[in-house]
Amino acid sequence: MRPPRIRKPPPGLASTIDVWLIGRSARVRPTPADRLLRSLSMSANHSRLWMGIGAGLIVLGNRPLRRAGVRGLLSVSLASAIANGIAKPVFPRRRPPDESVPFVRRLVRPPVSSSFPSGHAASAAAFATGVALESPAAAAAIAPVALAVGYSRVHIGVHWPSDVVAGALLGSAVALVTHRWWAARADEPALLGHAEQVDPVPHGRGLLLVTNPMAGGGNGELASAQLRAGLPAARILKIDPERDLGAQLDARLDRADVTALGVSGGDGTVSSVAEVAVRRGVPLAVFADGTLNHFARDAGVDAAEPTLAALEHGTVVRVDAAEVRFDDGGSRIFVNTASLGGYPDFVRMRERWEPRLGKWPAAAIAMIRVLLGAQPLHTVIDRVPTAIWMLFVGNGRYDPADQVPMSRPELHRGTLDVRYLRADVRFSRTRLIWAALTGTLGNSATYVRREVPALAVRVGENPVSLATDGEVDFRGTDFAFVSRPSALALFRPPEA
Repeated sequence: MRPPRIRKPPPGLASTIDVWLIGRSARVRPTPADRLLRSLSMSANHSRLWMGIGAGLIVLGNRPLRRAGVRGLLSVSLASAIANGIAKPVFPRRRPPDESVPFVRRLVRPPVSSSFPSGHAASAAAFATGVALESPAAAAAIAPVALAVGYSRVHIGVHWPSDVVAGALLGSAVALVTHRWWAARADEPALLGHAEQVDPVPHGRGLLLVTNPMAGGGNGELASAQLRAGLPAARILKIDPERDLGAQLDARLDRADVTALGVSGGDGTVSSVAEVAVRRGVPLAVFADGTLNHFARDAGVDAAEPTLAALEHGTVVRVDAAEVRFDDGGSRIFVNTASLGGYPDFVRMRERWEPRLGKWPAAAIAMIRVLLGAQPLHTVIDRVPTAIWMLFVGNGRYDPADQVPMSRPELHRGTLDVRYLRADVRFSRTRLIWAALTGTLGNSATYVRREVPALAVRVGENPVSLATDGEVDFRGTDFAFVSRPSALALFRPPEA
């Protein structure tokens, strides 16, 4: 069969290269791939293909894959809106003539919108690039499909090649821009302090292991059973919510046969046991068994095997802790964050949605919800009167500096990462919401961030709640935060 001839298009319709390339494509002999490419192209209509893959990543994937699915879908929605809602009306262009490809390839109902740019190519590139920012391995599997979708638009004769190239560049650029206001979480653990040798804890001999049966949605019993197999000589203490954990641990530590503490649970449980470990100067073994496990992931002890090996060899690394002292003379050690104002509500909302949406989308929704209903908190921060919406104090340095904190690259410099949102700036609530949505938080006058070794905060006459490591259990008017450099000895191989 003689291949179709493409009539020379009117000036401005397509370049000579476009005509030559689509002619080369048209000369390819008919194969079963024709039907496959046409079906693939139609499956990507209205981004249905990418929505299906993204939903699968979110529902069935692990944490990085869930983040990849959310970022990919967000990138697709933005790229599709820009390509179809803005670029096509601004740059009208006629599509290739019907006879530009063999009849067997053509669509029954070809699209009639502007040819430039290709919305299908924009969505495909946006999804693949968005996934790549979170999971390069998953993107390697998705990229060939995205490339095939882009080429299919030329193969079936509904786009000029330059339409596809422009659409792909647009989609990739949009996905990369999401990194500006939603940083990709670094999966590398934080830099910790120096390594030390302590008395080994072979088979758990001398270890008091605290377990939380309700950790990880009720999987704590299973986790403690698995740890018993790896630590047969350890003493097990199940958390009783009706009793004071600190008092129970102090009583056990007074016995000469307990030389180290262990904890199996989430961030709240880890923080409570870490406080006793810091106060009593004993090393701590952490076994992550919560929903998010921020401290375990940041410290590089979210897998049990390295921690078990460190117990056998007596290897610990020094990690910073932080302390907050209250107006009544009491104090609290925390290993992740402390917060005032609307931040505790923000954390609860964010963590409720984070496992499925990813941290930035969950954080953006939570921030908007909290700001819309929050009341300003009048404070004096390091002797400077300041009205704020919320205050964040992190143990160690968090990244990124100009966005919602995502990861912690350092836990060894005696630093508090302090951030607060000012309520005493004109239109502060509106400006904060706009800055959060556009990724310009770091440039907003309503956002303050600094690294300090200590911080003093006084609130008004009425006591307010303080949240430490996700637990809201203290109220006061005067709070003194201070870093405790290298205060915690954590069982961890130095090469982990």
